[in-house]
Amino acid sequence: MSFKGWGHLEEAPPDPILGLSQAFAADDHPKKINLGVGAYRDDQGKPYILNCVKTAAERTYTQNHEYAGIAGVPALTKVAAELAFGAESSILNEKRNVTVQSISGTGALRVAGEFLARFQKGTPIYLPAPTWANHIPLFKDSGLEVRDYKYYNPNNCGLDFAGMVNDIKEAPAGSIILYHACAHNPTGVDPTQEQWEELSQLTKDKKHFALFDMAYQGFASGDCERDAFSLRTFAEQGNKIALCQSFAKNFGLYGQRVGAVTFVGDSEKEAKVIRSQMNTLVRPMYSNPPIFGARVVAEILEDPALKEQWLGEVKEMSGRIIRMRKSLVSGLAEAGSKQNWDHITNQIGMFCFTGLTPAQVDTLRESYHIYMTRNGRVSVAGITSDNVGYLAKAIYEVTD
Repeated sequence: MSFKGWGHLEEAPPDPILGLSQAFAADDHPKKINLGVGAYRDDQGKPYILNCVKTAAERTYTQNHEYAGIAGVPALTKVAAELAFGAESSILNEKRNVTVQSISGTGALRVAGEFLARFQKGTPIYLPAPTWANHIPLFKDSGLEVRDYKYYNPNNCGLDFAGMVNDIKEAPAGSIILYHACAHNPTGVDPTQEQWEELSQLTKDKKHFALFDMAYQGFASGDCERDAFSLRTFAEQGNKIALCQSFAKNFGLYGQRVGAVTFVGDSEKEAKVIRSQMNTLVRPMYSNPPIFGARVVAEILEDPALKEQWLGEVKEMSGRIIRMRKSLVSGLAEAGSKQNWDHITNQIGMFCFTGLTPAQVDTLRESYHIYMTRNGRVSVAGITSDNVGYLAKAIYEVTD
């Protein structure tokens, strides 16, 4: 074998979200709306910097810029685990968690995928259908066999819980099951607490391994404790689990790439072995993670006053999303729609599966300059008090 040049390559298809943003930027219509971007915007449609982040950044930016260790900033990994599992968690108190800082949520998932592929060879991973689009290539590139389980019911824009349970029950014992801890992306459809309890018992009975993707803690409902219910239920019931966290959405630190990945051992001794292997995997991958954003998050969560301020700010961000959902449903009714749009307010988090068809989405873009992915998913963060009426009228007109 020898180097062949690049002539045999074919151009890869463009990223659908990037293409949407480029088309939006090129559109000069005064009422254009971008509902594709997965980042929070304030009610003027502008990026939002949390006040607690500004304070923490001012406190930490003069610190040195030396390398972090392979596992990252120790203060960050400590508070990340406490935020997710709870400070009184037996897992933390017994030192059974191995928490490593990652390059945001994507990096956490990739580290988890590589770790599972390396040490649980041949074990398939089951993803909800649909799931975050990046999950599929990410886990495939990690070396895992990717399968799916039923999740979304397009007939009522809700959860296909019976199908979900059946598929997880029918999966080979000891499979890896990916769960969105809260604010499922892209549907915004979550199981109830009672359903999470049933899923936890089923996962334990089947001896499955639960991998949680938690990108929206606090941002989903406005309550960090409530948003951690699924993870903590699985942990308390003794399931085998791992966790991938992102601090992009709930701290507004998108470009700082702050995240963490946690594996849980059966004992402190086993956790020590897992940690050594995690370090061995991370070292040749990216050596060590960036420090600034990690220090900002740690500063906020370690300082009681700043943490209280953060809890208030993340609740306000979540609250604005909830208000926009309600305003959209009200606007549709005012526009004359007779359809049932309750799924918009029943869903949770940044994203909403509207139930719009690809043809309707195309019409919204071409005739109304409203941009969203062709599966009808909208980022509710792109809706504002100023544009919600125009959006509601447009949706009514393409669905009437």
